[in-house]
Amino acid sequence: MPKIVLEGLVKRYGSIEVLHGIDLEMQENEFTVLVGPSGCGKSTTLRMIAGLESVTEGEIYVDGNPVSHLEPKARDLAMVFQDYALYPHMNVAQNMSFALRLKRTPKAEINEKVGAVAATLGLTPYLDRKPGALSGGQRQRVAMGRALTRDASTFLFDEPLSNLDAKLRGEMRAELALMSERVQKNMIYVTHDQIEAMTLADRIVVMNAGYIQQQGIPEELFKNPVNKFVAGFLGMPPMNFLNGSISQKADKCFVEGKGFCVELPPEKAAAVLAHSTQQVTLGIRPSDLVYDLEAAATSSLSLSIVVSEYIGAQTVLLCDCGGQKVEVELKSTIPIDRSGQLRFAINPEGIHLFDQDTEVAL
Repeated sequence: MPKIVLEGLVKRYGSIEVLHGIDLEMQENEFTVLVGPSGCGKSTTLRMIAGLESVTEGEIYVDGNPVSHLEPKARDLAMVFQDYALYPHMNVAQNMSFALRLKRTPKAEINEKVGAVAATLGLTPYLDRKPGALSGGQRQRVAMGRALTRDASTFLFDEPLSNLDAKLRGEMRAELALMSERVQKNMIYVTHDQIEAMTLADRIVVMNAGYIQQQGIPEELFKNPVNKFVAGFLGMPPMNFLNGSISQKADKCFVEGKGFCVELPPEKAAAVLAHSTQQVTLGIRPSDLVYDLEAAATSSLSLSIVVSEYIGAQTVLLCDCGGQKVEVELKSTIPIDRSGQLRFAINPEGIHLFDQDTEVAL
């Protein structure tokens, strides 16, 4: 499969620049997920790769060949849209075989390909049905099946699960992961849902305001975000942020703020002192706070519970820390006294620090 390279990719609509020189390499047989909030430029990037949007500046390379000047049909790419884009007057088999019939592929070959893809996606019983007789999940599988029958080198997905309910999204994520393993093709997937990104991607590309913020394997981005935006975007519930200032007492280093004082482990303290910054943001994921009434005051947070959300095996506590919001994720079986101040120990490996001005990780 070809490697896809974006080099200095810029997109302007009149005087408004929405992509600011994107550089990105997508390797062979890689499931790459472009993730970010609405308006960050991820769908525009995908549509430029597909040839549905023109390139203002820069170049797109497929297997070393520039393709920005080529029509979509000449790029050997197949796209799955958010709204399925099925032909309502055609049945499932006809929708899936449409591109092959346009190319005048022999009927026996069409039947073989449609049959194989339908079996892979569990669509065999529905081949004679029209889209109006299918559920949302079945329609999305037909849209994916239509792309798969083309046998393109790369599959592009533009938020394909956003129209589905939560349960069906979970099922379709699993189907997508299995499909990726079976077909062994390049896949570029756009979503605003960080759970989809974390569960599906070989590599995540986090975008914001037309820039790539960070890219890498999901675990690396989750554990070592390069800035506050990435840290807050990946993870559910999201990371807590507490503004404070650096102080030193004897040979120890602390982050102090309204309602808290947290001692930093030696490696975190060294990182902060090396940057010579005083105003920092302390980042702690909800799962890195542990209910512990006997925890040392300098390695814990004293919190008052505002709201408790029971979600089955887990309970999420929305708490107050000196006027700043803090969420805590606990097992629902842990008994909690919801009145008064509670102390939560901090996992020292889960402490993140960011410069308050630049929001860059320290």
